[in-house]
Amino acid sequence: MKVKKRWIIIFLTPAVLLFAFVYLTSLYILVTTSFTDLTAGGGGNFVGLKNYIELFKPASEFWSVLKNNVIWVLLQSTVHVYLGVIVALILARNKWYTSLVRTIYMLPNIISNAALGMLFIFILNPKFGLINNTWRLISGNDAYMQNWFMDPKTAFGSVTMTWLPYAGITAILVMAEMTSIPDSIYEAAIIDGASQLQINMFIVLPLMRNIIGTTTILAASNMLQKLDIILLTTSGGPGTRTTNMPMSIYRTALIDNNYSLANAQGVFLILFGLVAVLLIRKIYRMNENILG
Repeated sequence: MKVKKRWIIIFLTPAVLLFAFVYLTSLYILVTTSFTDLTAGGGGNFVGLKNYIELFKPASEFWSVLKNNVIWVLLQSTVHVYLGVIVALILARNKWYTSLVRTIYMLPNIISNAALGMLFIFILNPKFGLINNTWRLISGNDAYMQNWFMDPKTAFGSVTMTWLPYAGITAILVMAEMTSIPDSIYEAAIIDGASQLQINMFIVLPLMRNIIGTTTILAASNMLQKLDIILLTTSGGPGTRTTNMPMSIYRTALIDNNYSLANAQGVFLILFGLVAVLLIRKIYRMNENILG
């Protein structure tokens, strides 16, 4: 047994050291340059908290960006996750339609985000999109035709809708965890006269607490990294209506060429993510004894 552990350590050590070196070096550069005036034209002089003060000025666009991020993280961590849990509970019943629904529901998750973004662009296209054309057929006029991604009233909701397929991943993870529940627990509940709803509410969901918490953390983390679909569909517009932190960092660094301010946003994004993870773990009481 000791020999086996020794070989595991030997094989893992190079990968762990390489990961630690790359990650910690990048983190060090990110943090240190956020206190400088580094731009594409040079700089790199220490300026203290200037970038952070600039970031949180009352008139700064970053407040709007932060608001978007908070709302999206909340939606992704609640609506999308709970939708996946509900789908998992339905599909776990093994009805005749289960396999078909599983396949249909998981299709969006096997294509890339870029392809998914293009798919929604075609669905919501103002001229030939599926939704607008369907409305035209039903109503017989163009009175309520929408430019879904560019209209300030609909852009935020349209981008939010593109992330609904994540619920499929949640459903798969929850269904996999449900297979670990012994049949004897279900049988005892049925003998006691519990309905399917009561079994799900008072047995299945409490036992699924850790996996639901894990999928919520994954959902929040995934939301904090989203750039590709936003870049494809709205580029953060109109204005900052659909701009999140990664999109703001992209604009600041690669369009405005203000690397130090972008790195200050990156530091804040990391801290925001850590706080979100800690809150989720606290809410779901992850790794605590369920009987405690």
